[in-house]
Amino acid sequence: MNPLIDQLRAIVGDAHVLTGGDLTAWEQDWRQRERGKALAVARPSSAQQVAGVVRACAAAGTSLVPQGGNTGLAVGSIPDASGTQIVLSLQRMNAIREIDAANLTVTVEAGCVLQVLQEAAEKAGFLFPLSLAAEGSCTLGGNLATNAGGTQVLRYGNARDLCLGLEVVTAQGEIWEGTSGLRKDNTGYDLRDLLIGSEGTLGVITAATMKLYPRPAAQLTAWAAVPSLAHAVALLGLAHRHLGASLTGFEVMGKFALSLVARHLPSMRVPFVDDAAAPWCVLLENSDSESEDHARARFEALLEAALEDGCVGDAVVAENLAQARQLWHIRESIPLAQAEEGLNIKHDISIAVSRIPEFVAATDALLQSEIPGVRLVNFGHLGDGNLHYNVQAPAEGDARAFLRDHEARVNALVYEAVERFGGSFSAEHGIGSLKLRTLEKHKSPVALEMMRAIKRALDPQGILNPGRVIDTTPASESASA
Repeated sequence: MNPLIDQLRAIVGDAHVLTGGDLTAWEQDWRQRERGKALAVARPSSAQQVAGVVRACAAAGTSLVPQGGNTGLAVGSIPDASGTQIVLSLQRMNAIREIDAANLTVTVEAGCVLQVLQEAAEKAGFLFPLSLAAEGSCTLGGNLATNAGGTQVLRYGNARDLCLGLEVVTAQGEIWEGTSGLRKDNTGYDLRDLLIGSEGTLGVITAATMKLYPRPAAQLTAWAAVPSLAHAVALLGLAHRHLGASLTGFEVMGKFALSLVARHLPSMRVPFVDDAAAPWCVLLENSDSESEDHARARFEALLEAALEDGCVGDAVVAENLAQARQLWHIRESIPLAQAEEGLNIKHDISIAVSRIPEFVAATDALLQSEIPGVRLVNFGHLGDGNLHYNVQAPAEGDARAFLRDHEARVNALVYEAVERFGGSFSAEHGIGSLKLRTLEKHKSPVALEMMRAIKRALDPQGILNPGRVIDTTPASESASA
């Protein structure tokens, strides 16, 4: 027997250390592109048990991989293929510890599923605004570890902006309790912001205190057909002027992306999908504290102005919450429809909003010139400059062969274009292991060395999620080793 396994069983209980059977749920990445092999899966139920697991692994010199819902898209939460790593699953730590109504905060454990948190906030009369397609499976700890974005960043910000404090287990197995819920705490380095987005490489997030908001009195949703991306950007400007801070979401979707939803999910009625004059559609949402009548008047005034200016060719406004949810469901089903179409090359990029039309036109033309017949699945959060710029194989091509033969070249072309336009190759999905070398190529050497120094200082043994986000050795050294 392995003495480490015996120690882990003593810490978390025999039933919560898994070493045999089907471990696919913990070893297979969300996109099913990679499969690792774990020495064991440990499932603690408290921060104290997490600390015990980390101490045991540190003493044994065994690395561990923190994991929440395992819904990440950058291969950052599964073990490698060595069979020597411990998967530290936080899913049993799923309690909502406290809702502080006066402080407008909720303190919740890392394994709580995002949708459960949303529903608990709603039941208490509040809004927790973080919202993304995987919310029925992803967990808050993973959302924070990757600084998740989603559909309401425009109004409420990323996961980092919603977090007031963390509880974290360090690489030495100590517990940092920082869930005070203070909005002002200027006492030295901001450890909270350092840990958020670090993908489990600097510490294990076990709980967090998050912001709550009053529920909006009115919520209005519209789906608009626009003649070009430039018109979509113009519509965004109009929306800012008419709606101000009440503009909650602004999503853009290309015709091909929506045609995949119509093809593979035929029960959904996709507005304007057959309209030749609508190469792009926009989904916009307005959440307001004003009365429904007053908010609707402002919303309809925006759409009238957009129609007069030519920003919008046609539009539909949801008459009720059920219709609004149907429209959002279409948008959130694009990744599923694209998966049904076949394997694809995904990009999660951000560009200044003003430059997105030029970027898409130039990069579309470049890719179609380099790989005739390639299909482009463009959609995303135009309001905050984040596009999911995905590339599908030619219609009758072999998708697996397309990835094998073209993925490296496509990635290079897209990331070089992103850099030329002053953007980022990773907007909200993180780095994981998938984009480790891309980070080394596109991040400044000064920034990389600062990141390595932080990793070495906080995790000197290198046991927390090694091979993710940052190598502690420069790429030139690791390549020659």
